[in-house]
Amino acid sequence: MGAEAALRALLHTVNALLRQRRHRAALAVLKGFRNGAVYGAKIRAPHALVMTFLFKSGSLREKLKAIAQATYTHSRNLAYFVFTYKGLMALQSQLRGKTFPLHSFLAACVGGWLVFGENNHINSQINMYLLSRILFGLSRLAVEKGYISQPKQDPFPVFAAVTWGIVLWLFEYHRHTLQPSLQSSMTYLYDDSNVWHDISDFLIYNKSSAPK
Repeated sequence: MGAEAALRALLHTVNALLRQRRHRAALAVLKGFRNGAVYGAKIRAPHALVMTFLFKSGSLREKLKAIAQATYTHSRNLAYFVFTYKGLMALQSQLRGKTFPLHSFLAACVGGWLVFGENNHINSQINMYLLSRILFGLSRLAVEKGYISQPKQDPFPVFAAVTWGIVLWLFEYHRHTLQPSLQSSMTYLYDDSNVWHDISDFLIYNKSSAPK
């Protein structure tokens, strides 16, 4: 019972600390670190699992190691970024007395430089994912602010046509400019579908283990 009582007392103390408003900014930074780590792992693990077993060769141990490494890197980087961003936001708010829109931009720029500035395949995927969302967001904001007139027709079909036209042109004639994971996906879809030897690698498998 002594151990249980000590545990209850510890939990009571921790909960009381978490409820104190004077520590709210620092605690928000710590929870941001936790949420970044968890979210990064939840996002990357299934993606790495699918991409590794679909497109990478090697032993099971090597594949599992690659999945774990990719998941760890994504989780760590997102945790570091959220920690840096929220920490700098809290610092700027304390120094200026309140927050301004520029504070968010500056804090994120610093975090992006420090955490996502290294040119590796994980950071590349994350940054390109954000870029596509940014373009959509800026386009909508430009319409809301009146910088661009509201389209009379839905522009999405034109966007889709141009996007797919450009990416397939790049794939066919300038493949090296595309990200390796995208090259692998498109090779599977457009190149591997041109090759078969019998019903096994036409319908069941992508490639026959022993072509005839």
